[in-house]
Amino acid sequence: MTDLRFPIGKFRFDGPLTKDQSQKALDDIANTPANLRAAVKGLTDAQLDTPYRPGGWTVRQVVHHVPDSHLNSYVRFKLALTEDEPTIKPYAEDRWAELADTKATPIEVSLTMLDSLHDRWVRLLRSLTPGDWKRTFRHPELGPMTLEKTLALYAWHGRHHVAHVTELRKRMTW
Repeated sequence: MTDLRFPIGKFRFDGPLTKDQSQKALDDIANTPANLRAAVKGLTDAQLDTPYRPGGWTVRQVVHHVPDSHLNSYVRFKLALTEDEPTIKPYAEDRWAELADTKATPIEVSLTMLDSLHDRWVRLLRSLTPGDWKRTFRHPELGPMTLEKTLALYAWHGRHHVAHVTELRKRMTW
């Protein structure tokens, strides 16, 4: 691995997804909370406050970022399922990572939030019909995004951030 920013590689979408790829993506999203919890298990406050790469977020910031990001995605799914190509509001994730709640909140709060959020999100995802996966929302910077591509993106996103923590643990021998 040469780029610590992308321990599992950059996101690529070569859709449409096969049935097996869709199931794998759903499973990845369902497993993200347990995988993140396992990745940070037993870390001290000093370890949680260690950046996963030079100039990168701390492990604590990563843990708080995942539910922030996935909550935004959950809302985007619901908007796309109930409106015709709604334009979503992006957010400044780098600025969110610097807010006081990210620095002061115990990680267990965000891990619990992620558990609950993913319970709801996965129930929604498993209810979608083939036509639902083709529904879109409009991202002001990326243009139209299908729910199918968004599923693949967030399956990758969870694995991506878990790998930030697990690769740091390997490098630091924690």
